[in-house]
Amino acid sequence: MAFRTLIISTHSKLEYSMNYLVYRTPGETKRILLDEIHTIILESTAISITTSLLVELSKRKINVIFCDEKRQPNSQLIPFYGAHNTSKKVLEQINWKEDVKNKVWKIIIQKKIFNQSELLLSLGKNDKAEQLDMYANFVEDGDITNREGHAAKVYFNNAFYDGFTRNDDSLINACLDYGYTILLSMISRSIVASGYITQIGIHHKGEFNEFNLSCDLIEPLRFLVDYKAKTISNPDTFKDEMASILSMDVLINGRVLSLNNAIPIYVNSVLDSLNSGNIKIAFINQNEL
Repeated sequence: MAFRTLIISTHSKLEYSMNYLVYRTPGETKRILLDEIHTIILESTAISITTSLLVELSKRKINVIFCDEKRQPNSQLIPFYGAHNTSKKVLEQINWKEDVKNKVWKIIIQKKIFNQSELLLSLGKNDKAEQLDMYANFVEDGDITNREGHAAKVYFNNAFYDGFTRNDDSLINACLDYGYTILLSMISRSIVASGYITQIGIHHKGEFNEFNLSCDLIEPLRFLVDYKAKTISNPDTFKDEMASILSMDVLINGRVLSLNNAIPIYVNSVLDSLNSGNIKIAFINQNEL
């Protein structure tokens, strides 16, 4: 089972050889078994990578994230066909029933708000946590009354520091942006691996958003990034620390798994619910608060 996240940030060449990723620099050569890797983050534009390695990474559904010249996640390697029956799955996706989508979105938003409430409760802000619980209990199908938006105002004003907003140029926001992007990439990988496409969502419908469905499914998982961001104080190491979230232990279906291995279970439970109309979502919970 894959367990390694590779973050490559130096001038180097990456090649494929006999089931191994070969990492070369002027001073060293390393070989890493591909079976051990679930995510590769290429942080430098000075990295050279061979086509044969890219093809092999795509075949194995290893998540590859490319960063820009500012070392910020910019794009992702996603195969055209993640499963043998992708055409069938996409037709199913196009025909998801509106009432089922609205019910699934209601449950996703309820779980998101309850998770936000748990974080505030862990900070001793019991009254605000109770307010979020109230919002969660009044979410309607499709969240037509926007309880998510009302909850967000309470949550962000209390989860971090006084006066915090998502527009601040701060370490917290840098952590959140980086962590959410990593999480979004893992969800996208699982969607494609199951034969679906990320462009067609259940609530997000932006015509310029390539990840509408991924943006839907990330909502109840954002709290994991939020918890992690609150523990980071070093701006020089925050990316490595945020990337480590993929290896953190979480609870799903009564089992403790790494987040990397839990995400496909969660994603497939949502997809199965949308297809069948029998809504049984395996949500991911934090192992320890």
